[in-house]
Amino acid sequence: MALPRLLRVLPRALPALARALHRAVPGVPDFNSFVTRTNTCGELRSAHVGQEVTLYGWVQYQRQGLFLILRDFQGLTQIVIPQDEAHSHVKKLLSSAPVESVVRVTGIVSPRPPGQENPKMPTGDIEVKAETAEILNSSKKLPFELKDFVKKSEALRMQYRYLDLRSFPLQHNLRLRSQVVMRMREFLCNLHGFVDVETPTLFKRTPGGAKEFLVPSREAGKFYSLPQSPQQFKQLLMVGGLDRYFQVARCYRDEGSRPDRQPEFTQIDIEMSFVDQAGIQRLIEGLLQYSWPEERGSITAPFPSMTYEEALADYGTDKPDTRFGMKRYLKKKDLQSLKESAKSQFNQEIVEIICRPDGSLKSLLTKFLGEKQQSELIQVLNMQVDDVVLLAAGEHKQVCSALGSLRLGSADLLEAAGLVLRDPAAFHFLWVVDFPLFLPKEENSTELESAHHPFTAPHPSDAHLLYSDPTKVRSQHYDLVLNGCEVGGGSIRIHSAELQRFVLEKVLKEDSEVLSHLLQALEFGAPPHGGIALGLDRLISLIVDAPSIRDVIAFPKSFRGRDLMGNAPDYVTPEELEPYHIQVSWPLEEKEAKQN
Repeated sequence: MALPRLLRVLPRALPALARALHRAVPGVPDFNSFVTRTNTCGELRSAHVGQEVTLYGWVQYQRQGLFLILRDFQGLTQIVIPQDEAHSHVKKLLSSAPVESVVRVTGIVSPRPPGQENPKMPTGDIEVKAETAEILNSSKKLPFELKDFVKKSEALRMQYRYLDLRSFPLQHNLRLRSQVVMRMREFLCNLHGFVDVETPTLFKRTPGGAKEFLVPSREAGKFYSLPQSPQQFKQLLMVGGLDRYFQVARCYRDEGSRPDRQPEFTQIDIEMSFVDQAGIQRLIEGLLQYSWPEERGSITAPFPSMTYEEALADYGTDKPDTRFGMKRYLKKKDLQSLKESAKSQFNQEIVEIICRPDGSLKSLLTKFLGEKQQSELIQVLNMQVDDVVLLAAGEHKQVCSALGSLRLGSADLLEAAGLVLRDPAAFHFLWVVDFPLFLPKEENSTELESAHHPFTAPHPSDAHLLYSDPTKVRSQHYDLVLNGCEVGGGSIRIHSAELQRFVLEKVLKEDSEVLSHLLQALEFGAPPHGGIALGLDRLISLIVDAPSIRDVIAFPKSFRGRDLMGNAPDYVTPEELEPYHIQVSWPLEEKEAKQN
């Protein structure tokens, strides 16, 4: 009698046995530990037929009172709604459950009838015949359909972000992001001895860089500032002998949002002692290779490198997209559109040159050029039949920027016409190096500002120019570019207090007292050090081919920097502001609106 009893018990014991075996395999996640479900909605297969399972999930939809599709983070399972009188309560409950209600279902895994398999679903060979069920939370009618991920407006998605998060695209993006970060931690901490250190998010205002968010304190007239990055803290950690630091760091900039930028964002922040530029680059190449998702292929290292001057001269930008070349085939209306764009955006006139099939040139310029000069122009530009060349004249950087923008505009026009130039499955990394250390200020060209930040060390070959002609000094800064987007930037730092003070006071005309804590630290045996920060949001958005970083952030801000779900920022009453010694001077129209 023992054997038949064992056979009856075995199917019910299999899920527990499977979980025990699952836990015994290191590195394999167990999604069903610590909870009362036996399986997720995405894992049942033909091998589970005959087992009794308990599933939890959301009602995706139900068909004619016969079938219900249950969804969780991992996938979908078809539930068969019982039709017999003995299960009338279960039938009534599941047939009337509103879409997106949370449901528990217990039943037997069965093969789908022949011809009813769904090869598009990983669970398409089976279904679960419900025996018991419970509606854990009934849902109101949703403001949008979850499957309509692309069509619904971004503002509506962000207002109901907790609903948007249920969609498979966002589930995939956030889980992939988590996996990439975990692999980065393994590479840095476990393989290369980095220390994960949290740094303060309440600090003080410092010179240079982007605008910072101010946070009031209870000391009259005194404010904290949210840091743009942990730059100073990670340098101080090197002075403190930590040697190798990293952090998944929250950063804040009081700037307008763009598809690849928002007020708060995340960096993989790294700093090392006794390292040079080549060492940092090798580290990052290894880090990205180690953490790169298998589903996106593989990446090869070392990444190619290009100087800032080369990038500007050849591509018109310091973050070139190297997935496509320079030569273009454009229609007359396309050329006109590009010329109008250059005029409106850069106040730049553009002249085109077209190489005809007979080898002659078609351009307004030809009436000023003899045959010999035209021939030399063809040779210099290496023009082939049907090539289009866009020329501009003026200040070097402005001309390069205009032509670089037109290059990308040309790609947009051609891809709109059906020509694939920028394969989203291709990942072209590029190091851009030898940036200028200083640039003229936009508001006053006679004054200088840091091209990146004031802690960047000069190029050793140019260090002597710092005291005679700082505009010609190259920096030890390096940017990592992926498919035309800057995904990382770093530098070798100034570790001499004397040099740092000179840069601040004499070159940048800044009050060095604001940075007295850093200058003092550099006087106490600061080691040579350098680092980099990878923009995690941008990197993940490129990996998953998302149009915006908001598609890889759980709770992003809107294009104007607002939280549309929680309605932040929000007003604070005068009574709440009183401990901070702050009074708000309202614009007249806002004051009247609040009074009404």
